Amino acid sequence: MTKSNTGYIFIALRNVFSSQIVIGIAANVFLLLFHKFTFLLQHRPKPTDLTIAHLALIHMLMLLIRTFLDADIFGVQDIWNDITCKAVIYLYRLMRGLSVCTTCMLSVLQAITLSPRSSFLAKFKQISPQNSLCCFLILWVFNMFINVRVLVCIGGPSNDTSALLFFFESCRVSSTSYYFGTFFTLIGILRDVFFIGLMALFSVYMVTLLCRHKRQCQHLHSTSLSPRASPELRATRTILLLMGFFVVMYFVDCIFSASSGKMLKNDAARVGVQMLVGNGYATVSALMLISTEKRIIKFFQSTLGKERKLFFHSKKKKFA
Repeated sequence: MTKSNTGYIFIALRNVFSSQIVIGIAANVFLLLFHKFTFLLQHRPKPTDLTIAHLALIHMLMLLIRTFLDADIFGVQDIWNDITCKAVIYLYRLMRGLSVCTTCMLSVLQAITLSPRSSFLAKFKQISPQNSLCCFLILWVFNMFINVRVLVCIGGPSNDTSALLFFFESCRVSSTSYYFGTFFTLIGILRDVFFIGLMALFSVYMVTLLCRHKRQCQHLHSTSLSPRASPELRATRTILLLMGFFVVMYFVDCIFSASSGKMLKNDAARVGVQMLVGNGYATVSALMLISTEKRIIKFFQSTLGKERKLFFHSKKKKFA
């Protein structure tokens, strides 16, 4: 590939990456504010409102941090030193772990909401906001602990040619004790296996409930009653779609993160996929939750309706 072609590819990647970041941050900010105010102002908010707001906050921070991680690929190297490398990579790993945990928590809460009264999950339906905040605090503390390794092994630019590169040229990985590295790596793997396994378990449970509901709807339809799905079932379908997309993005990101060797700047295909996959779930999840949330759709419809009425009213006054 010629230098001119490589240059055009990187310009295109930079534009796509910038657009994805802007759209993702804007969508997550809107999602965060909407669910936060919904939770504070409504008398009976949904159990998932606080969790979705927490997930939007995590993804917003992840996208902001990701701009620093990928800035090096586009040649911005003056900002990197030992402290910057430790802080940025630590915070990104922290947000990535919290994204896994909070997505799992969202799946569990939706399964509890959908579960029938005879289910063993029914006793958890009355979850207070204090319990959710306590879970968030535990998840933050836990993920802050298991990412301590980053503060020890990640360093800034070095002249040591034997040091391993961390995704890009500016930050480097230094060797640590075998037992120290193995311990924290094992904890991280067990965390991901546990939460993704829990997510899969509750997803299967929700699919079972949806299949049962479909059979009931077919029976009701045969007796000329409306088989229309409830808001809980529509929300469950959305979260199941979100779970599937998360699992795909997670494993693709793991494949790239675990690959050995440094990412060459002329390897445009790998650079582009790594960047887009790293930001993909944080961006698409917010857009998916916004587009399928009936309250948000009604909010936009009412806002556009008011603006349309004001527009036509001003036109009438102008030609009167």
